[in-house]
Amino acid sequence: MSYKENLRNIKAFVFDVDGVFTDGSVYLMPGGNMCRVMNVLDGYAVVKALKNDYRIGVITGGNDEMVRHRLSYLGIEDYYAKSHDKMIDFENFKEKYNLKNEEILTMGDDIPDLHMMQNSVIAACPENAVPEIKNIADYISSKKGGSGAVRDVVEQVMKVQGKWHDDNTQSV
Repeated sequence: MSYKENLRNIKAFVFDVDGVFTDGSVYLMPGGNMCRVMNVLDGYAVVKALKNDYRIGVITGGNDEMVRHRLSYLGIEDYYAKSHDKMIDFENFKEKYNLKNEEILTMGDDIPDLHMMQNSVIAACPENAVPEIKNIADYISSKKGGSGAVRDVVEQVMKVQGKWHDDNTQSV
């Protein structure tokens, strides 16, 4: 099946954080705090997807409380932080919702995302992903991480399935 045909079967998304929801930058703040920036276009798409009964998992090696807060605010309940082996959390997410690999689109940008991407029907990455990830990706977004890459794939899936224009999701 082609990339576009596989979009019809997607029921869930699994995303990394740094380099996907963010541009990968970490701003070092006074007091040892770190700051990341997320895009509201991505947030809008996430809220819209959740309202349309898609499952969304976020699996990251990081453990930033502000990231957790933002994702929770958007409605994401399946947040796996401090993931040392993303495949374990990927399998737990699949099992929780009785999902098959053929129903999942993953988006990652770096080597730790490789195996979970290889185990989903669609492996997507932002435009600025590392070469090893681009080489295995079924789809490379024209958007960079933190600049609408999440929105890009969510919107494509929902449009193919006829669900993009059918509600009144508010800006987030």
